[in-house]
Amino acid sequence: MQPTVFITGATAGFGEACARRFAQAGWSMVLTGRREERLLRLADELSGQAEVLPLVLDVRDRAAMQAAISQLPEGFNRLRGLINNAGLALGTEAAQACSLDDWETMVDTNIKGLLYSTRLLLPRLIAHGRGASIVNLGSIAGNWPYPGSHVYGATKAFVRQFSLNLRCDLQGTGVRVTNLEPGLCESEFSLVRFAGDAHRYEAVYAGAEPLQPADIAETIFWLMSQPAHININSLEVMPVTQAWSNFQIERGR
Repeated sequence: MQPTVFITGATAGFGEACARRFAQAGWSMVLTGRREERLLRLADELSGQAEVLPLVLDVRDRAAMQAAISQLPEGFNRLRGLINNAGLALGTEAAQACSLDDWETMVDTNIKGLLYSTRLLLPRLIAHGRGASIVNLGSIAGNWPYPGSHVYGATKAFVRQFSLNLRCDLQGTGVRVTNLEPGLCESEFSLVRFAGDAHRYEAVYAGAEPLQPADIAETIFWLMSQPAHININSLEVMPVTQAWSNFQIERGR
């Protein structure tokens, strides 16, 4: 029987790249996404390589998540992997000028959506036992502050601490937990953050040689392919062109 992985946010970016990488390896997959047409098209494309179950839903909808997971077909019930990928950043304004609605959406998606999928799928991962893996998509923003990151960075700091705490609770079950923290990566993520502004999107990556979603998918596949006795607690991944800068100092007062 082929291993099964559950991937949230599979219609673009890291999630779509993960679906392609795991299909290439023959894993069975449960793929979730809000955009029905894109999700079904991806599932149809990959069905020649692997067993694919598409679930059109929003991870923020607790009732929908509960209903879908409770009705998983037998062939997709015994999970070896969960990739908590669904997440987003909205806006780059300073905290005092940003949208409170954007803050709420980031909290609901990046924190609550991740909590729903994790809690609802933990029994299946524990039933698999040794070698099962949870990979949570954090961010370097959860470790390093920058202007305009406010709630987004805070949600990713939550993901980091939640991942570490899960490790404590899952001790003895054989289930592994990793917080993967990408840096600059070229994906739809930034287009969403800039409200579809293509010029701002292109300016972020111009000449930077950023990471690509396929790079992150390959990293996640590697994490889940490690021997069952190895747990990689956290992994920060940045392009060579990205590094830290000096602290800001306000002068002239």
